[in-house]
Amino acid sequence: MRFDIITLFPGFFRGPLDYGVLERALRQSIVGVHTHDLRTFTHDRHRTVDDRPFGGGEGMVLKPQPIFECLESLNIPSKETRDTAKDSVILLSAQGKRFTQATARRLSTLDRVVLICGRYEGVDERVSQLLCDEELSIGDFVLSGGELAAAVVIDATVRLLPGVLGHADSSKYESFGEGDEPTHTLTEDGVPRATHGSGGLLDYPHYTRPAEWLGVTIPQPLGEGDHTAIRRWRRQAALAKTLANRPDLLQNAELSGDDREYLAALGFES
Repeated sequence: MRFDIITLFPGFFRGPLDYGVLERALRQSIVGVHTHDLRTFTHDRHRTVDDRPFGGGEGMVLKPQPIFECLESLNIPSKETRDTAKDSVILLSAQGKRFTQATARRLSTLDRVVLICGRYEGVDERVSQLLCDEELSIGDFVLSGGELAAAVVIDATVRLLPGVLGHADSSKYESFGEGDEPTHTLTEDGVPRATHGSGGLLDYPHYTRPAEWLGVTIPQPLGEGDHTAIRRWRRQAALAKTLANRPDLLQNAELSGDDREYLAALGFES
């Protein structure tokens, strides 16, 4: 897979790409990431990439011309002829659709993704109209630019590629995972699967040694070896954490009758 990043600050990515699973995926050539300095595609001595907005208003707007020329240099098919099952051009913008784990999974099936990092007050709308397949936002807040968002999109997507994580199922059995095995499925060593691939819930809390730390002990089921009790505790803990931190996820989560009964006891009304 290949990522191309169109940015005013290509040096920004030397940090995020140099550590952890991203660094390993790059070193093993599972993914390629290429940055492109937008100022390279300007034609005035000041290397101007922005201008005042028509109609007045605060801030400056990124001009379309440098972005159009940069994308043209990448030899990616035009929007009219582009096969979006293979290639995608994405504008990172506060006005975009929310980036989710499902979006990351979809992007991980592509051959090439071009990320355009917005800056200043915004990007000339014709960039989105004529070049981009979609606009994405990583959350309901405004960043100074799209570089941080691009790093997030790349990290979330690359870790889903085969061979990047230590275990092929690691990305399924976690928050927002999409595992489709039944809740009673066990791994080869007899340890129960996490939470039915989380089924749209947040992951359950995790504990490791020591069993007691600063007067707080691990939940009793985790130390007794009863896999049925462990599985039940993990599921209920995931439900409780989701209710506390992201109750909106419960509306579309895969919930059994027991799940709903447990949530009702916690005060959740469907």
